[in-house]
Amino acid sequence: MAGDTAGDPCSGIRWTRRTTRSIASELDTYGITISDRTVSRILREQGYSLRVNHKKLSGTKHPDRDQQFTRIQIMRTQAAHECLPILSVDTKKKELVGRFRNPGTRWGRTPELVNDHDFRSLADGIAIPYGVYDLHANAGAFYVGTSYDTPEFAVDCIADWWQEVGKPLYPHARKLCLLADSGGSNGCRPRAWKYFLQHRLVNPFQITVTVTHYPSGTSKWNPIEHRLFSEVSKNWAGVPLESMEIILNYLRTTTTRTGLTVTAKSIEKAYEKGRKISADEMAQLNLEHHPDIPRWNYCIKPQLKKSIALQLGAN
Repeated sequence: MAGDTAGDPCSGIRWTRRTTRSIASELDTYGITISDRTVSRILREQGYSLRVNHKKLSGTKHPDRDQQFTRIQIMRTQAAHECLPILSVDTKKKELVGRFRNPGTRWGRTPELVNDHDFRSLADGIAIPYGVYDLHANAGAFYVGTSYDTPEFAVDCIADWWQEVGKPLYPHARKLCLLADSGGSNGCRPRAWKYFLQHRLVNPFQITVTVTHYPSGTSKWNPIEHRLFSEVSKNWAGVPLESMEIILNYLRTTTTRTGLTVTAKSIEKAYEKGRKISADEMAQLNLEHHPDIPRWNYCIKPQLKKSIALQLGAN
């Protein structure tokens, strides 16, 4: 066993790569008859422990990671000083609607019976919860789509939040700050993300939107992940998400002792994947990149009505 043992130098916990059955089999060759269950008990008495994989490795560290985190902190500090709204945005994990296994446990007299396979064909639909988390108000909003998670969908959700929540809550604000991951529907690469921000949010409401992306592989640092998404996962842990009504109800009833409040609504609009934005359309945007890591930091300002009219005429 000496060559097959590893351990934690701090906690003293030890483990082995050998299975209890293989250990029992090898002992049998020495004339020692023992069951694998007994081997398991002896290992525990000897300080061994069953171990699981921990998802804690973030991959290769990006060379601009530390600089970008500094930039994010500067932006948040400036926005807080100017009393500007700061939104953390992202799409939560897509959920199959139906009697499918949902990770977690709940108190109950009998277990919930669910499908033995998570086949998409068995689902009544798919729920795509896009989240908007207001850092100042400690309030979240979910917009649950049913088609595709596209940049257009993401921007429509933010625009809906600004129309219904943001404007009444921040009536004098003319700037909006967004914290987003570097990938996905609100990533730094999709042209459509910037295009729809200009035409669905910035121009209609005449506000300047500053976007700051978290470096690749650091999405867990995005506040919405550990302040909103994690609380939702706790709230519906072990509950089969059988219908859209159940999903919306669990989203709306998510709360914390620190006062988190959550709203939720379904989005019936069907979105199409693969929307292409041309280089000419991108050139017409009122887009300004920050000198520090411009691909992750930029702002989009309102276009003059005359400029908008010329664009519409050209199209």
